[in-house]
Order: sequence, then C-alpha cells, then structure tokens
Amino acid sequence: MTDRLANKICLITGTGGSIGRAAALMFANQGAKIVGCDINVQADAETIALVQAQGGEMVSLSPCDLTQTADCDALVAHAIQTYGRIDVLYNNAAMAYFEPMDEIGVESWSKTIDQELNLNFLLTRAAWKHLAESGGAIVNVGSACGMLGFATLPSVAHAAAKGGVIAMTRQLAAEGRHHGIRVNCMSPGVTLSQQTAPLLADESLSKPLLDKIMLNRVAQPEEVASLALFLASNESSYITGANIPIDGGMTAW
Repeated sequence: MTDRLANKICLITGTGGSIGRAAALMFANQGAKIVGCDINVQADAETIALVQAQGGEMVSLSPCDLTQTADCDALVAHAIQTYGRIDVLYNNAAMAYFEPMDEIGVESWSKTIDQELNLNFLLTRAAWKHLAESGGAIVNVGSACGMLGFATLPSVAHAAAKGGVIAMTRQLAAEGRHHGIRVNCMSPGVTLSQQTAPLLADESLSKPLLDKIMLNRVAQPEEVASLALFLASNESSYITGANIPIDGGMTAW
C-alpha cells in the first residue's frame, strides 16, 4: 500500500528529530504532502532531502519555535499558502527536562510545560479553523509517564505535561465533533530517540523502565510513526477521543 494518505496535507512538527523524521518519510511514502518545522534548521533540511530523495514532497519552516504564537501562526500560514488546506496536524514536537521533585526548579518545570503542553495548544489553536474546513485529524503525543508513576524516573514535569496532553485530547475531540475534526492521542513508552539516548545509557534509570516492558525492548521511531500514520489516515475514521498506548505492554501490568 502506498496511498494511505494520498493527497493529504500533513503538518508534522519536529521533523528534524528521530520520530518526526521517521513520520515525514513514512507519511510522504504513503502519498502525503508534508509541511514540517523544527528548531534545528540543519536537521530539518536533512529530513527534507531524505523525503525528496525518495520521491516525496515536503516544505518546512525552520527555525520555528512553537512556544511562540507568532511562529505557530507563521507555520499554519506557510501550509495554507503552499497547499491551501491542512488535513492532518501531528503534534509531534516536544522537549522534556527530567529532575526529581526535591531538586526541580521553577524554570525546568515551566520549560517542560511550555515545550510539551503549551506548544500543542498554540499550534492547534492556530490550525483549528483550517482543520474544521477540511474535516481533518489531529494526532497528539502523550506518554506512558502521563498514565503511570515511575519511582526511578525523575519526571514530575514531564508527567504533568503529558497527562495534560491526554486530557486535552479528549476535550478537543468533544469540541471537534461539531466540525468533523477527529482528535486522538498516542502514548509511547520508552522509545529510542535523540532525547532518550542519554537516559537509556544510565542503567540506574533505564533498567527499571526496561524491566516493565513486556516485549523486552525499546520502541523504534518508525514503530511510533506507524501508529501516527494510522491515526492520520481514513483507516481510523471511527476513532476519536482515544489515547492509545504504544509501549510494549508497559502500562498493562
């Protein structure tokens, strides 16, 4: 199958990162036209080149700071000016800061909430009317940390932010139904990425997490992107307001 997203205009954030790049390549391979963005201009340019090398179509706006209203508005405007509509918004981009409760500062807390929760709100708000016009789909990214507590992972801010994303998804779905907008969330467990590599290298943090994974391994970026593709496609046309774990069984026991 190569047309699961045929002619859909898909706005994917964080396309310079591990999962964002995998999604851009996968979505484009399935017929989507990609609008990307990233803080890292070079990494995003590499993703654009990879998409184009496989025959796909992608434009992007980088650097783009999604915690800034003006940048969110500019990104949506870029998509509309280029393609005339937005069919899918995949809120992939995020950045977490891991500190335990007895050490975390207000700055780390605020940065995590800003860069994992607020940015989703700002971009979704900017794109909402266009998604209503197309009867589009939103794919948000929660986390197993938004569903469980982990004694050895210092993630109070991350857990709060991702729990907020999960809750926001349900409310957006309730409001989106009036406009034909489907809104779903996927909650990855431990996934190999640029951000998680340092944590996985610290066995005191990683071993208890890995011991909770039924499949005995971490997820690959492409596996997470595959679920995003399903939620973006018409194959999930009867799914909205859902939070789907993609965690190797981590939250099941």
